[in-house]
Amino acid sequence: MLDYGRTATLPRWPLGAGVLAILGAGALAVMASAALMAVSGQSLGESGMGESRQAVSDIPARYLALYEQAARSYSLDWAILAGIGKVECDHGRDPDPSCTREGAVNSAGAGGPAQFLASTWAQYGVDGNGDGIRDRWDPADAIFAMGNYLHASGAPADYRRAIYAYNHADWYVAEVEHWASVYRAAPSAGAPGGVALTPGDVATLSPSDGHVALAPAAAPAAVQAMVQAGNELQRLPYGPAGHPDPRGASSQDCSSTVNYVLMRAGVRSAAEVVRDNPLAQSYPSWGAPGPGRWVTIYATTSPTDHVFVVIAGLRLDTSHRGTDIGPNRDQDGPRWRVQDHLPTWAQWSVRHPPGL
Repeated sequence: MLDYGRTATLPRWPLGAGVLAILGAGALAVMASAALMAVSGQSLGESGMGESRQAVSDIPARYLALYEQAARSYSLDWAILAGIGKVECDHGRDPDPSCTREGAVNSAGAGGPAQFLASTWAQYGVDGNGDGIRDRWDPADAIFAMGNYLHASGAPADYRRAIYAYNHADWYVAEVEHWASVYRAAPSAGAPGGVALTPGDVATLSPSDGHVALAPAAAPAAVQAMVQAGNELQRLPYGPAGHPDPRGASSQDCSSTVNYVLMRAGVRSAAEVVRDNPLAQSYPSWGAPGPGRWVTIYATTSPTDHVFVVIAGLRLDTSHRGTDIGPNRDQDGPRWRVQDHLPTWAQWSVRHPPGL
């Protein structure tokens, strides 16, 4: 998508801190240690035990304790274990008998809250509670076995590889990563974990890496997850590979970039995105009208179809010529863009995700 290069003032874009960070003003006392995850296959986070409010409210206390204990035993990120536990059996609450009823298996032969096959259990099953029995329907045994299997499959060095080994599907990796980001308390800047934080309510770029955004500490978890999702796309080129499924794609265009961010934050489900395959021309009427408190989507169908999103003051956009003064100004593909003006080559429909 070509950018026509003309700009007009964009009101209420809180980009001042971001511009200072990129221009090297030196006034920010925050440093990023978050790595790019989805593209590089690097770790989503090491074994910090901070729980978000969502984790405490959604995960039964017994399961939460087991995830953390197993994570310590295998030097893993407990939130990854919790993400798998959520996707597999909703922490033992899924009504499927195979999740909790001793001896019951699903159509694939998997059973227990971690959904192990008998053959995999024979190799990786663990007596997590020390009762002398390895029982895949026992939550303690199953969760410790989950940690054992992930560790044997490459975690913590490569979580994506380990999660993919657990279930050979890119959508599965994305779902586990999403729930891990929801459950993990976002660390302060410089701490290990998912997305590094900056004080206040405005996202900024890392002074040390313009491909890493720091999420505002005051933002809701969904917004912080969007920032993390944007970070995960930064090395990708522009291209159509993200349709209909943006997860694990080798390239992203404008609409698949927005689809990915909304999906990773739980705003749009993976099933909805894959089924509907939203394109740029879908977004002028999507969501609620007007700018959002945290997230605003700009979409147009004339003179060409295009869509981009502003997340806590940082613009994530594949279009850049003449509209980016940041470190990514000469790069194609989904990048964090720094500019306090809105391109004037189109009449933009301004929308936002409800509640954000």
